[in-house]
Amino acid sequence: MDNKAMYKLGYGLYVLTACTEEDNGCIINTAMQVTTAPNRISVTVNKNNKTHDMIMESGKFNISIISEKADFGLFKHFGFQSGKEVNKFEGYEHANRSENGIYYVTEGTNGYISGSVVNKLDLGTHTMFIADVTDAEVFDDANSVTYAYYQENIKPKPEAKEEKKNGYRCVICGYIYEGDELPEDFVCPICKHGAADFEKI
Repeated sequence: MDNKAMYKLGYGLYVLTACTEEDNGCIINTAMQVTTAPNRISVTVNKNNKTHDMIMESGKFNISIISEKADFGLFKHFGFQSGKEVNKFEGYEHANRSENGIYYVTEGTNGYISGSVVNKLDLGTHTMFIADVTDAEVFDDANSVTYAYYQENIKPKPEAKEEKKNGYRCVICGYIYEGDELPEDFVCPICKHGAADFEKI
């Protein structure tokens, strides 16, 4: 089975936030509208995330819809560190509180939606929360970021590894000849020694 087929599914990326005695948030890719009347959404959250436990306790959350204006810093801040170890909102300036008392992210996002949980579905490693939409706001018309867009345009590309080349080094002066084979009549341009004084590297 080719698990890469899962990457072909079209879905967005969001900052899911919650608040109990403190504030927290994480990156998710599992938010969607499930019904329009009543207006309901679902979010699915890994049980290992602190945000999961906070939603279980409070029964409410916000999702900030990440836009194509976002940079990698947003993903690093909310997705590459654990709320169990750091307070993600301490000193974070790009957030406001909605009427439900929970932060939403204001930079690199095009809107937010508030949800009040009406049902929970245990999925083993994750919990799906079904929630009534209690508030929502659009910030601008920037396109919402998709997972494919994130992979292609936001996530840093791995640094190109230096291509290995074959060659020969002069044991007399250190000059390096690049190539798979050193010609038998080659003469070092620096010290004028012949091929016999070269070693393969």
